[in-house]
This record gives sequence, structure tokens and C-alpha cells, in this order.
Amino acid sequence: MKEEEFLKFEERLGLSFKNKDLLTQAFCHRSFLNENPKFILGHNERLEFLGDAVLELVTTQYLYTNYPDKPEGDMTGWRASLVNSNILFELAKELQFEDVLLLSQGEIKEKGKNKKYILADAFEALIGAMYLDQGYDACKNFIEKHLIIPKLPEILEKRLYKDPKSLFQEKAQEIVMVTPTYQVLKETGPDHMKQFQVGVFIGEEMVTDGEGTSKHEAELNAAEKALKIKNW
Repeated sequence: MKEEEFLKFEERLGLSFKNKDLLTQAFCHRSFLNENPKFILGHNERLEFLGDAVLELVTTQYLYTNYPDKPEGDMTGWRASLVNSNILFELAKELQFEDVLLLSQGEIKEKGKNKKYILADAFEALIGAMYLDQGYDACKNFIEKHLIIPKLPEILEKRLYKDPKSLFQEKAQEIVMVTPTYQVLKETGPDHMKQFQVGVFIGEEMVTDGEGTSKHEAELNAAEKALKIKNW
């Protein structure tokens, strides 16, 4: 079951699992087991739970050690930016996690929001598997090398530790002296599965729109896109 892909994956990332089943399970999504009930391993959610805690501890230790003059409030925001699902999704894509994901046929065809969370969760599950297989120091080295050292400078430089809505408002007020406004453009779906489309405006100009399962999520998505469009 993807043995060759897993070997290439380990080689590419400089990993060497003693227990290959742990590595495989880290990439086994629940949907895969629905279609393959005789598969001998479980899904990756318990490993994800463990990896989430290890990831937070490694990140906290790094910030505490390397920024001795920063208060806990600042470091909390930085940590949240480093371990959020968007960053982990981007990193999982860069590291080609999709090559070794074990998914149902339905999830393989799915291109939307769900895939983002599946990849971000797989990153945490890999950390959990690595912790069980090789211990804390191996996780620390991997997380610092692939996540903290490459991503933290950009987060600090672009102030990504602020949520996109706050940052877009700050930039709009600074550059064009206007406070952005948001307007719901469309609501679709039943009450328990609403999908919102929200436009973000500077004065009369609609900069762009965003989508989400709540108005707040759609506003954040719109603000994130607007920052890129305006190159702010």
C-alpha cells in the first residue's frame, strides 16, 4: 500500500521510521477505512491529538528560548500563527504529503476546504507518530527545520499574527484613510450548513469577496484576499 511512495517520502524529508506502521497510520484518513474495512491500521486522529500537543510545546519552547524579552501575549499570537491550519496546510503541500495520503475515492476527488484540514491534520499526525517512534528531540529538529525557521520571519515581517481583518483595517486606514466595510452578498444552503459570500469594500469600491461557513469566516477570507490584491 504505497510502500514505494512512503520510502521516497522518508528519503526526501530525511526521516527513518523504525515502526513503518506508525508512519503509514499518520496518513490514514478515517474515510479510507470506510472503503477498506480490512485495513489492519487505524485512522490518524489519535496521532493528530498527540502531535498537536508536541507541536505546541516545541513552538512554545522555541519562542521562549529565542525571544527572552517578549511578553507572553506577543508569543501567544506568534505561536497561534505558526500552528494554524493554513500554515500547516501550506507546509504539507510543500512537503508533498498528498503523495502518501490514504483517502477514500470521494475525498481524493474533493478539492475544497476539507482537503485543507485533512493535510493540516496529517502534519500533526506525523509529528505524533514521530514522537512515538523517535522521541521529542527528533520532533523538535523536524518542526524547527521545516516550520519555525522558514515561516516565522515572514509571520513577523508581515505581521501575520494579526488576523487578516484587523490587518486589512489597519493598512486601509494608514494608506487610504478609510475604514473597510463588509456586506453579505449571498447566503446558500440549509440552516445547519450555511455558506456565506461576503464582499469587502473601501468606500464604494468592492475590493474582493470571500466565502465561509459563517459571516466571520467569510469576512476573514475576504480580508486575506484583499491584502494580496492590494499588495499590503
